[in-house]
Amino acid sequence: MSTETRLRRSVPESQGVHSETISKLLDYFAQKELELHSIMLLRHGHVIAEGWWEPYGAERPHMLFSLSKSFTSTAIGFAVDEGLLHLDDRVCDFFPDQLPDEVSPNLAGMQIHHLLSMATGHEDDPTERVISDGGGDWVKTFLSLDVERVPGTHFVYNTIATYMLAAILDKVTGQTLVEFLTPRLFDPLGIVGATWETCPKGINTGGFGLNIKTEDIAKFGQFYLQRGVWDGKQLLSQEWIRAATQKQINNGDDPSSDWNQGYGYQFWRCRHNCYRGDGAFGQFCIVVPQHELVVAITSGVNDMPGVLDGIWDVLLPSLSPEPLPENPAEHDRLQRRLEELALPILPGHKLDSAHKFSGTYVFPANDLGIKAATLMFDGSVCQVSVDMPCGQSMMTFGYGYYEQSEFRRRGETVLAYSCASWRNDTTLELMSRLVETPFTYTFVCTFTPGQVEVTGNVNCSFGPRESPTLVGILE
Repeated sequence: MSTETRLRRSVPESQGVHSETISKLLDYFAQKELELHSIMLLRHGHVIAEGWWEPYGAERPHMLFSLSKSFTSTAIGFAVDEGLLHLDDRVCDFFPDQLPDEVSPNLAGMQIHHLLSMATGHEDDPTERVISDGGGDWVKTFLSLDVERVPGTHFVYNTIATYMLAAILDKVTGQTLVEFLTPRLFDPLGIVGATWETCPKGINTGGFGLNIKTEDIAKFGQFYLQRGVWDGKQLLSQEWIRAATQKQINNGDDPSSDWNQGYGYQFWRCRHNCYRGDGAFGQFCIVVPQHELVVAITSGVNDMPGVLDGIWDVLLPSLSPEPLPENPAEHDRLQRRLEELALPILPGHKLDSAHKFSGTYVFPANDLGIKAATLMFDGSVCQVSVDMPCGQSMMTFGYGYYEQSEFRRRGETVLAYSCASWRNDTTLELMSRLVETPFTYTFVCTFTPGQVEVTGNVNCSFGPRESPTLVGILE
């Protein structure tokens, strides 16, 4: 059984970083209104700064989205090192029973290294087409798609290609990614409690769905910085680390874009000769080998380039190869600031007459799937029970503080920290931070006799951030 271990800690100056620089980095994020949830900076293998914006916390895992891809790549690296797979193995050979009646030359030529480098030959990302297919067999659907180009000649970011790597590993070993990585990576690094979403067939989704803590992301980055060595043991070959993190295919020609510096094996090349794994809405594992720097970040941002710019423009220029003089006053100031990090909370205004709005409000059919909502006010908290197709959720909202609840989202139960505030005598604002995800939902309820009008938004989203206005009728 794995035992959770912590990285070494050190003051920034002893590792060649000014405490004041880290404070300036926090200033940068605040000025740019970037909603970070956590940050951990490592220099020379030591954590020199770490912080979580309340209500996020060090003990909670965070949804990684596509940062999961780099862990899938690592699993393939272990399999290659052990001779279970080869980079030039053909994808079709693993799934003879799921192939289409006619296998095109391009599909027949697709190999594992094409999946790894996002060079499958597809003209456009087929992920949505595969996942939305009603059959539930993602492998079969993937193999049925046209492969318009010769594999290896064209980069298209392709999450379902990463899933195919997970499916191949499952086919060869009979294990999920979590099962395969646990003795090889998670246990040695002391990563405990990792969970990973699965497809309808029970295969880990590969390209997304991994949930781990911020320090686990930092360990992963340090493991790559150390070229696969941990506690003096070579766990993963240096050859794989080098191949995975170097440019395998061109992905654009804009020298100012961190998404155009080349792509490795499920790692992005970056400006400043470094590399990263990243996930939607600002989940980052950044490795800067020449400075022996690792940055782990979780967040809920729509401006991912802005987060990276802070690392490049504020942090990198100030790094010293040698220890710096101690600066206890500035270090103490930084520590206090890191300990006091918090996301905005609603002011918590109460309404003595709120109980008159209690009751069940029924909504007409809507895209959110909300059938009804029951609101109950007892003075100290607001309770909302929401009836949706995936089930019923009972949420408790504190006035000026967070109440903890469980929220049903897309068929899964997620942890929510929720608060409320009355804007005026008829308008209630509700906010729920889903603290193991990037998402924060805010709803404004405006009451008139016998009904409530509800508008909502989310802090980050693949689609529109504003919800359609709903009108509920009091039963």
